Amino acid sequence: MSLINTEVKEFAATAYHNGKFVPVTQEDLKGKWSVVFFYPADFTFVCPTELGDLADNYAEFQKLGVEIYGVSTDTHFTHKAWHDTSDTIKKVQYPLVGDPTGTITRNFEVMIEEEGLAYRGTFLINPEGQIKLCEIHDNGIGRDAKELLRKVQAAQYVASHPGEVCPAKWTPGAETLAPSLDLVGKI
Repeated sequence: MSLINTEVKEFAATAYHNGKFVPVTQEDLKGKWSVVFFYPADFTFVCPTELGDLADNYAEFQKLGVEIYGVSTDTHFTHKAWHDTSDTIKKVQYPLVGDPTGTITRNFEVMIEEEGLAYRGTFLINPEGQIKLCEIHDNGIGRDAKELLRKVQAAQYVASHPGEVCPAKWTPGAETLAPSLDLVGKI
């Protein structure tokens, strides 16, 4: 069963954010668009490149009213230590959520049980708390923040324009489609 259009399950965790430890629950994901971005572990190789890429593009997500939550099965203490020692992670201004029990990771179905780590899972949640985008990558494949940003823009467009859909490679300002019987076989 797909997680698309399901509600985010309950969780309670602690994040390292702006120099503080702060509580985070599924309720924090409601009322705005949110990206929950799972990665395997702090102090690794591909992970800092992804988190750094998101940090470099964070202002663009914020302009769209989107909050990003980085999640791994590390503790919030480990997130702080990584933030304090890595020049790349020092750029991160979004919450880094600790999930040492694996509850959130299992809720989003990205737990690698035999390793206690998460796959690279990316989830876009709408303001009602429903998952609208779900991508899961093998851990050797890094993600691209600009492509995620484009997908967020498409999801927001579709949400605010009922009856329209965004074709491949759609960007803001490009033409959309209005599915109808007249389009069948003509695209």
